[in-house]
Amino acid sequence: MADVCTQGVDTGFVALGYAKIAILGIVQGLTELLPVSSTAHMRVVPALLGWQDPGSAFSATMQLAALAAIVSYFWSDVRYVTFGSLDAIRQRDWSSPSIRLAIAIVIATIPIVIAGLLLSSSLNACGTSFRSLWVIGIACVVMGLLLAVAELYSRHRKDIGQMTLMDALFVGITQVGALIPGVSRSGSTLTGALFLGLKREEAARFSFLLGLPAIALAGLKELYELHKAHIPMEAWSVLLVGLIVGSISSFITIWGLMRFLERFSTWPFVIYRIGLGAVILFGVFTMGWA
Repeated sequence: MADVCTQGVDTGFVALGYAKIAILGIVQGLTELLPVSSTAHMRVVPALLGWQDPGSAFSATMQLAALAAIVSYFWSDVRYVTFGSLDAIRQRDWSSPSIRLAIAIVIATIPIVIAGLLLSSSLNACGTSFRSLWVIGIACVVMGLLLAVAELYSRHRKDIGQMTLMDALFVGITQVGALIPGVSRSGSTLTGALFLGLKREEAARFSFLLGLPAIALAGLKELYELHKAHIPMEAWSVLLVGLIVGSISSFITIWGLMRFLERFSTWPFVIYRIGLGAVILFGVFTMGWA
């Protein structure tokens, strides 16, 4: 379907209404924090159902639902990093584990902030080629293969506390790939952390904590863009429904993923990603999906 633009901002979600946005909120919540790419699902699901593409603005803003879920689920970690770092600064204890983790998160966030600012005009523009299904399909397959290599390569022995600042920077660089729809922020950072030898649940934990600044910045920036576009009050209420449903869905997803990774490998996600990418590419090149 055609792109819907309001002062240069992709606002396709407005036409979908409350019920459809609630369904997409569930989809976004389930896929945003799994290494399977929420953007891929937010393009494919509406297309299969014959709905308007909700647009990049909706996908970016809905990350705030994931933010709320991460903060709620990992509140003890968030509190430890925040207040522990403040205490360490007051005491000038630069060896404190809490401030080292905080610094690691800051360092790992820098690459995606720089890349996001440089590419912002292209990533969320109406009709951007970045949201093309062939781009998403290729990204799904490539990231699936990289996750497979990481699963085979990793020794799954390290904890977050054993990470160096260079390790954090490496994961931060892998997070830049998440700017490409289909890559998945959680998928790219989880893969990077596994390459460093982290245990699966520790890799997921660092991925979630690392996502807090990036998700907050991306979501708040898109909220500001929507504010500047002067979208109607009805659009804000539709978006609010998506955010509420997405937050609940995201929290359940985190709970399930953490327990899954304590017992199993990431191979189901590898298979799913490659399969999803293959189906998308088959549809694009043989059935004319767009």
